[in-house]
Amino acid sequence: MKRSTAHIVREYGPFPGVDSVGGVTYDGERVWFAGGNKLNALDPASGDTLGSIDVVAHAGTAFDGQHLFQIAENRIQKIDPNSGRVLATIPAPGDGGDSGLAWAEGALWVGQYRERKIHQIDPQTGAVLRTIDSNRFVTGVTWVDGELWHATWEGDESELRHIDPQTGAVIEKLAMPSGMGVSGLESDGGEQFFCGGGHSGKVRVVRRPR
Repeated sequence: MKRSTAHIVREYGPFPGVDSVGGVTYDGERVWFAGGNKLNALDPASGDTLGSIDVVAHAGTAFDGQHLFQIAENRIQKIDPNSGRVLATIPAPGDGGDSGLAWAEGALWVGQYRERKIHQIDPQTGAVLRTIDSNRFVTGVTWVDGELWHATWEGDESELRHIDPQTGAVIEKLAMPSGMGVSGLESDGGEQFFCGGGHSGKVRVVRRPR
């Protein structure tokens, strides 16, 4: 297993009116982050916020290429990013203990924080298709190039972990610098991870190792 320290490329925020950053996702142009009572859009080039959607947004956020998905307490809401309308709602597998959210292979992947699990669920019904066990608290979840990564945050320690999606075995660990936690995680599809910074109110960019 490879171990290294996460390389922080850039920081955004803190943002006005945002006490804590939860989930993060990327639609190819904008980074969306969960700011409690709003989903906020961020331009990663300029660092400017580009607007927001009024929805409950404490935990994980995902984008399927067309719609946003946002954990809201014990449910997951499907949202039109243009109008801000909630189009559908499905139950969340952790019944309120859910954390990270990602879209891959036609399914949603949901972190269950204290249960140390990642569930693959049907985006239409919320039915659990399979479950991967971790040995750490799971916060953010993302897929990139067929690799499954998740963030952990326990006490003062936070890591990004590349895990085997079949067995849950850890392949690689990136340790965040002391005092920096990761609440949400999303890949840009290339060289970078966007990381929610919890109560720091920041979004950080971490270089993806090659």
